[in-house]
Amino acid sequence: MKVYCTRPGCPRPDNYASDLDSEETRRKVQQKFCTTCGMPLILDSRYLPEELLGKGGFGTALLACDRRSPSLRKCVVKQFMPPSDLTPAQLAMAQTLFEREAKVLDRLGNGHPQIPNLLAYFPLEVPGWHSPQPQQFFYIVQQYIEGQNLEDELAAKGRFTEADVRDVLEQTLSILQYVHEENVIHRDIKPSNLVRHHKTGRLFLLDFGAVKEVTQGVGGAGRSTGIYTPGYAPPEQMQGAPVFPSSDLYALAVSCIVLLTGEEPKQLFDSFSSSWQWTDKAQVSPELTAILNRMLQSIPSDRLGSAQEVLQTLNPTVTLSPSSPLSPPSPPPSPPRRRRFSTIELLGNAAFTGFEAGILVMGLSALLPSVPIVAVVVAIALISLVLAQSQRWIEKTDLIIIAGISLGLELFLVPGLRSPTAIMIPISIALGSIAVTALFRLIYIILDRLLR
Repeated sequence: MKVYCTRPGCPRPDNYASDLDSEETRRKVQQKFCTTCGMPLILDSRYLPEELLGKGGFGTALLACDRRSPSLRKCVVKQFMPPSDLTPAQLAMAQTLFEREAKVLDRLGNGHPQIPNLLAYFPLEVPGWHSPQPQQFFYIVQQYIEGQNLEDELAAKGRFTEADVRDVLEQTLSILQYVHEENVIHRDIKPSNLVRHHKTGRLFLLDFGAVKEVTQGVGGAGRSTGIYTPGYAPPEQMQGAPVFPSSDLYALAVSCIVLLTGEEPKQLFDSFSSSWQWTDKAQVSPELTAILNRMLQSIPSDRLGSAQEVLQTLNPTVTLSPSSPLSPPSPPPSPPRRRRFSTIELLGNAAFTGFEAGILVMGLSALLPSVPIVAVVVAIALISLVLAQSQRWIEKTDLIIIAGISLGLELFLVPGLRSPTAIMIPISIALGSIAVTALFRLIYIILDRLLR
């Protein structure tokens, strides 16, 4: 099997150990070392890194397996390397802070089902490579979430609809409500840190900034401790000022408009006016636009102050706690929106309306001698049916039942229409209605995409 070396700068990190393919050897072997730099490969005596997932200024993330698990359970190993110029006292402080923050991650993972569980945390000191000085690393091991992050989902599927973004908002706000109640600020909300589980569709919030700060912020006041992604972070965070729950809400709103527009934050922020210009690049209801714009205010006190307040505006049934000192009163909740018709529902409604039109025209023509009267009655009946369908007073199986009753009444009241030819007329009109509706639906979709 392949084992990946976690030493930064190792020129050939891929190591192939065929003996580890044997379960017995894998279980009993004490340690393996990188054939290039001598770095220990089996971390904490159990984790075998297999693949590099990502690398940044704060550390490295790797996909690993747990050799103590019968199924070689997948997990994520994150490595953090403190600056090399720390004094022994500063290094000891970094380890103390690392352990403290790991406990916070453990508490969060155990407390909310949409935050990955912390499986292990440990420091590792190894001999230096091309240097007499030993190297110090910190590792955390977390639950691996099988799925796709929202950044990759956007690249693969295109812009999110308003319904998609409302789902992202509600799920993420639910997580942040718990996180903030635990007196923790995430500080790095962005689409790549939200992963949708491939089976359940639930979103998981990853990559809390606390451990990153530990490895960067122990070197004194002159060392940068900024934990954020440019473009997503609010002004107070980029300036190194204190952050608030609304700081995470700002970053979440930026994430939402990126998903709605398909554009990067730098393309949406007008530095001349110091404001976000995004509403002309997405089709969004006034209610959601108002919520996102309020979350995007540059001054913390102008934003909604808590995840619970935002949830209240999205869903008026959520119980709202007293507002925080930073938050202004919530805007009035928007009225519930009627669920849109899917394409299948539209075509089904068209078939029902066409069928009923055929039944009415044939039946009334046989019973009433005056053509104008027949036309008026048919028009009134069809308008009533369309209104009832648009309001969802009748839908799904109701349509089949009503169509069956109409056909039965016609055959019972007008014996002259009891022939296969007569019955085929409303069916033909129904098929024609489906064709016309499908054509108009296609034209609408094409024009909508061209005009966006």
